[in-house]
Amino acid sequence: MSVKLIVFDFDGTIADTYDTFIAIVDRLSGQFGYPSVNREAISQMRHLSSREIVQQSEIPLWKIPFLLRKATSELGKEIAYIKPVRGIPETLRILKDRGYQLGILTSNSQKNVRVFLKKNSLIELFDFLDTGTGIFGKDKAIKTVMRRHRIGRNNLIYVGDETRDIEAAKKSNVKVIAVGWGFNSPEVLIANKPSFYANDPQDLVEVIINE
Repeated sequence: MSVKLIVFDFDGTIADTYDTFIAIVDRLSGQFGYPSVNREAISQMRHLSSREIVQQSEIPLWKIPFLLRKATSELGKEIAYIKPVRGIPETLRILKDRGYQLGILTSNSQKNVRVFLKKNSLIELFDFLDTGTGIFGKDKAIKTVMRRHRIGRNNLIYVGDETRDIEAAKKSNVKVIAVGWGFNSPEVLIANKPSFYANDPQDLVEVIINE
């Protein structure tokens, strides 16, 4: 097999944090000076690229890192109650049993990810956790992972649920699987031309073993 290392995004790809994260962002609206979250507007945003969402969010760019840090801290209060995406634990175990190395690359915190993985008996499946990356800085982090683990671009595949994941993988010149169960809609993901698209966690196994 050419693929040796599979690197996963965390929020929306492994952990079903969507509803909790939206509720946190809504609670922080007054503190950070943006309108209260409208569920209909959020639903429409799923059809926009990550960069378009930032542009339309009415949040000044300089505030976004502070908002992300605060939201991550707030998520930490609820992370023990977050469940994995349905079907993901089984898929991860199948891939591990087939001899793939697994890693996580996320803007979420090391503490949050570890609490979640331990709570759901998944931490032993992962060879590394790379946390705290910037919203649009994953391409640099992917390249760092390749250097650190001495993995060539043809031996790594990235899995994520947002258009920024596709963008980061393309900048890093690695293949990417866009998954349709996270934040961005299948339509906008496919329009951004990932290497592969998976509609269900079970599809990941078929895509990867046939790569």
